[in-house]
Amino acid sequence: MTNHWTDIGNADVILIMGSNAAENHPISFHWVTKAMEKGAIMINVDPRYTRTSARASIWAPMRSGTDIAFLGGMIKYIVEDIEKNPQNYNMEYLREYTNAGWLINPGFEFKDGIFSGYNASARAYSDKSTWQYQLDEKGIPRQDKTLKDPNCAFQLLKKHYSRYDLDTVSRITGTPKDLLLKVYQTFASTGKPDRAGTIMYAMGTTQHTVGSQNVRAYSIIQTLLANIGIAGGGINALRGESNVQGATDYFLFHILPGYLPMPTTAHSDLSKYLAAIVPANKDPKSGNWKINQPKYFISMMKAWYGDAATRANDFAYEYLPKLQAGTNYSFMPMFEAMDKGTIKGLLCWGQNPAVGGPNSNAERKSLDKLEWLVAIDLWETETAGFWKRPGVDPRSIKTEVFLLPACASYEKEGSVCNSGRWAQWRYKAIDPPGQARDDLWIIVHLMNKLRAMYSREGGPNAEAITKLTWNYGEHPDPKQVAKEINGYDLTTGKLMVNFISLRDDGTTSCGNWLYSGSFTEDGNMMARRDNKDASGIGLYSGWAWSWPVNRRIIYNRASVDLNGNPFDPKRAVVRWDPAKKAWSGDVVDGYGANGPTERYPFIMQPEGVARLFGMGMADGPFPEHYEAWESPVKNIMSSTQLNPAARPLRPQEQGTPDRFPYIGTTYRVSEHWQAGAMTRNLPWLAELFPEMFVEIGEELAAEKGIKNGQKVIVESARGQVTAVAIVTKRLMPLQVDGRKVHHVGLPWHWGYSGISTGDSANLLTPYVGDPNTMMPEFKTFLVNIRRA
Repeated sequence: MTNHWTDIGNADVILIMGSNAAENHPISFHWVTKAMEKGAIMINVDPRYTRTSARASIWAPMRSGTDIAFLGGMIKYIVEDIEKNPQNYNMEYLREYTNAGWLINPGFEFKDGIFSGYNASARAYSDKSTWQYQLDEKGIPRQDKTLKDPNCAFQLLKKHYSRYDLDTVSRITGTPKDLLLKVYQTFASTGKPDRAGTIMYAMGTTQHTVGSQNVRAYSIIQTLLANIGIAGGGINALRGESNVQGATDYFLFHILPGYLPMPTTAHSDLSKYLAAIVPANKDPKSGNWKINQPKYFISMMKAWYGDAATRANDFAYEYLPKLQAGTNYSFMPMFEAMDKGTIKGLLCWGQNPAVGGPNSNAERKSLDKLEWLVAIDLWETETAGFWKRPGVDPRSIKTEVFLLPACASYEKEGSVCNSGRWAQWRYKAIDPPGQARDDLWIIVHLMNKLRAMYSREGGPNAEAITKLTWNYGEHPDPKQVAKEINGYDLTTGKLMVNFISLRDDGTTSCGNWLYSGSFTEDGNMMARRDNKDASGIGLYSGWAWSWPVNRRIIYNRASVDLNGNPFDPKRAVVRWDPAKKAWSGDVVDGYGANGPTERYPFIMQPEGVARLFGMGMADGPFPEHYEAWESPVKNIMSSTQLNPAARPLRPQEQGTPDRFPYIGTTYRVSEHWQAGAMTRNLPWLAELFPEMFVEIGEELAAEKGIKNGQKVIVESARGQVTAVAIVTKRLMPLQVDGRKVHHVGLPWHWGYSGISTGDSANLLTPYVGDPNTMMPEFKTFLVNIRRA
C-alpha cells in the first residue's frame, strides 16, 4: 500500500472497486467520509449495491470478473485525452518518472488475446525477450520523450486499449455507457497536478484468474494520472485482518522476510542466489534499490544463525531449504500434494481452510489423507474437527489431530502492521483462559523440542535446526524478537538505526530489513503515540512507525518536479531546499541526498521509473480482458477465453452455463469475521446473523418462484449449499452482450462448528489460480439456484 489510511482524507476523487469498504474496512471508510465532507467524490464499482454503494456519489454496477474491461476503457479514455488536452495532465511526471517514452523491442506483438513469447503446451510465457527495452550502445534503455515513437510504452498502451471503446466495454461489463463515461471523466479529472485521486481495493479485485492484472490496471491509471507518490493518491489495498500486511512482509510461499525471493534448486550456492536477486541495470540514473538485497539477505542469515553463519560457509546458505525450480508451493498445490500423500503432516495456525479454502469439499478430503494435523486456534474450528464433519464416519479417518489452544489478540503483547504499513505495538489486556498460550510461546517451545530431538537423533540437514540462534527462555519476550527483527551492529552490539547501514560482510544482523528502524537504541518506535501533525496533511509521523524508515507515502520524490518543488503545493509531501541542500516533509524516498535529479524516484524498479509497460508479469505486460474460468458468455475481445497463463488444477470440475447459468460471488458481512470461528462462537453475533443466506435479485427470484426467507439450494459443479434466500434490490440483472445476466451473492462465514452452523459458500468455488500469485478465483463462478 503506497499511502496510509489517514491520507485518504486528502483525496479529491476516491475509486472503491473490489471492496465494500464501508462494511468490511470501516476505519478506512472513516477517512473516505472525511474526504467527502471536504467535497471529494466517491465512486463505487460493484456488482452488488452495498453499504459502500449507498454512500457513493456514483455507483456503477459491473459484471463480476470484468474489471479489466472496465479499467481498460478508462485507460483508453485517459490516453486519448492526454493527447487531446495535455494541459489537463502532469506531463513532466509522465515523461520523467514513468516508462511512457521508453522504447520496447520492436518484435513485441499481441494477437487475438496472446502476447508474443507464449508457450501453449506449458500454458506460460516462456520467452519474454520481446518484452524488454531497446538499449543503446552503453546498455541504457532508449527513450523518446515526445511519446510519439510507435514502439514507446505510451503508444503501445494506446494501441492495446484502442479496442476498449464504450460500446465494447458496456457489452462486456453490463455497465451502462453513460455511467462508464461519467466514471472515466470524473476519475481522469485527478490528472491535473492540483488534484488527487486514490484507488481502494480488496479481495473483490484480487480473487480472480486475472487478479494481479486487475491491480496492474490500477497502477497504469494512477501512473498516467501522476497519482503515485502524492498526498491523496496511491493504490491502497485494504487488508482483511489487523496484521495481514505484517504477515506478508515476512513470509509467503515464495518469499523470505522483506520480500526477498526464496532460493530454488537453480541457486546451488550463495553466489548464484545473490546474482539472481540483484537486477541488472546500467543506467546511472536508476536507483535500482534491489542491488542492496545481498546486504539484507546476509544480515537476515546472521540474525537466524549468528556465529554459525560465516563467510567460510556462505553465511549458512546450505541450511536454507530450496524450492524445487518450476514447482508451485502455494495453497491449492499444497492441498493437492496432501491428497496425493506427498505431504503427510500439516501445522495449521490460525487458519481454517475447511471453510475458507476454495473447493472446500476437496480440501476437507485432502485432510483425510494426512498422518497428522496440528491445529492452533481459539476454538475447535472446522479444520480441527474435519474428521467429524457431516456425512463422514470418523472411524474411517486415520489422521491424528492435535488442538493447541491459542490466545486472542488482547491476551498477548506484540506488534501488528496495518494496511497503511503502520507497525503499532499493542499490549496484553488480560490473561488467557486455561492452557491457552500465545503464538510466540507455542513456536518457541515447539522449536525447543525439535532442536532437542535433532540434537539427540540427527536427521536430514539437522544443522539447519540445531545451529539456529534460539535463546528465548521459558517465557519469550516479544520485545526481544522485535529487536532481532530491527537488527544489530555486531561490532558494537547496538541496535541498528535503520537498514541503510546493513552490510553484506557478516557484521550486521537484521531479521527483516523493512522493519529495521522500528526498535532502536532510542526505544520502541512502534509504541509511539504522538498524535500531532506537523505536516498539515495527516502524515502523523510520530504515531507508531511505518516501514520503510517511517516513510508515510512511498515514492514521495515523484510528488515534486525536477527542481524539487511540489506539483501540488497545498498538499506537499516533500520539498527540496536548494540553499540548505535538504528535504523537508516526509522521510524522502530513496536516493535524495543530492537533490531531486540524482536518481529516478521509483527505486524498487530496476530502471527507476513507474511502468506503464510491465515486463515482470507472468501473463502479459498489459492487462487484457479474459473471461473467468467459469463464465456465462464468450470473450468478445478475442478467441482466447481464459487467461492463457492461468492454472486450473481440476479441469474436470468446470461448470458450464447450460447447467449453471448464474454468476456466483462470495463476500463478507460486518457481523461475522472471515471463516467465522471468532464470531459464530459469540452468542450476540450469532443472534444478529444466525444462519447462512444467499442474496438473489427480485427478477431472478420471481423467475425461480423463490420467496424471501425460503430455504434454497445453490449448486455448482463442485457441490451445493443450503441457505435462506434474501430477495433484494441490491442485485439486479445486467445486460451483457445482448442477454440478461444474473448474480447470486453468498457470504462465506459459515461452517459445521460453533454456535451458528451452516454450509460454507466455498463448497462451490473452483480450483483455479492467478498465474502470478495462485490466488484462487473466489469471486466469479457458475451456479444454479432452486427451492429446497
